[in-house]
Amino acid sequence: MKALICHKDGSTELVEKEIPELQNDRDAIVKVTLSSICTSDLHIMHGVVPRALPETVLGHEFVGEVVEVGSGVKNLKKGDRVAANCETFCGECFFCKRGFINNCEKGGWELGCRIDGCQAEYVRVPFADNGLTKIPDNVSYENALFVGDILSSGYFGAEMCEIKKGDTIAVIGAGPVGLCAMMCAKYLGAEKIIAIDVDNSRLEIAKKENLADFIFNPDTCDVEKEVKNLTGKRGADGVIECAGARDTFEMSWKIARPNAIIGVVAMYEENQILPLPEMYGKNLIFKTGGVDAIHCAKLLDLISKGLISTDFLITHKVTLENIKDGYEIFRNKQGNCLKVAVVS
Repeated sequence: MKALICHKDGSTELVEKEIPELQNDRDAIVKVTLSSICTSDLHIMHGVVPRALPETVLGHEFVGEVVEVGSGVKNLKKGDRVAANCETFCGECFFCKRGFINNCEKGGWELGCRIDGCQAEYVRVPFADNGLTKIPDNVSYENALFVGDILSSGYFGAEMCEIKKGDTIAVIGAGPVGLCAMMCAKYLGAEKIIAIDVDNSRLEIAKKENLADFIFNPDTCDVEKEVKNLTGKRGADGVIECAGARDTFEMSWKIARPNAIIGVVAMYEENQILPLPEMYGKNLIFKTGGVDAIHCAKLLDLISKGLISTDFLITHKVTLENIKDGYEIFRNKQGNCLKVAVVS
């Protein structure tokens, strides 16, 4: 089969590999229908993901059809249409039992990082009963593609903010995860959504898709001042940081009101500073970490019922044979690219 691997020097290569086989009775083999390219893949290529292993097939966001299951897999069978979870988790350890599946003692971010991922024709999924969710009959592969990663990440960020009805939530970054965070914040009861980005085309998408009520570009306005003007000089009730740029962490606490929650979903390539003397008295709560993607079934149900949709995120499609072109499109945001769907 064809598969895209990442070498130690960060370069990628489309190679021929053997179709994966079951290694454990809780494994499943999935024929990949669609996968996608994620910013996290670029982080691996840039060498800023310490747990990543070289020569691993990239990719962790995909949908497909089950072709084989181990004897310990109880909830799936050959032929099932499934959406994958970006996290591998056993469901039984200390962290899994508490919903912290990113910290699973036997898993975590494995696919496309430490074990072969989905930018291939087939992929082996450990703990398949947990890592794969059946797609409802009225939901297409395209509809379901982002459930296990960026949609789950957006929901994770919104959930961290403990949103109450009527809250004003600011989302820094109007990329795919940020747009999903806006969608989920609105679903969870936020009254006003503020989208912040330096890319006007992405801000316009947030407005067009009815995901944001206000849009601000920090290159053309004083975002802190604008947010305070909208909130009675208090600041946002919650902030979801999805950008991970040089100054966006600082922006997150400056635009938050006292006693607000800041949910940091972004992955940074540099250390961030927590200036406690400047922040003293704001009584802020910071929550951060890898996504605990435990709501895949719920998110698929919301899609099935037409309550949320991520269809607009697929702006480009490439075949697996042309996946390196897809990386160039995604990396450089060619043609206002949001997400690239890779057809296996």
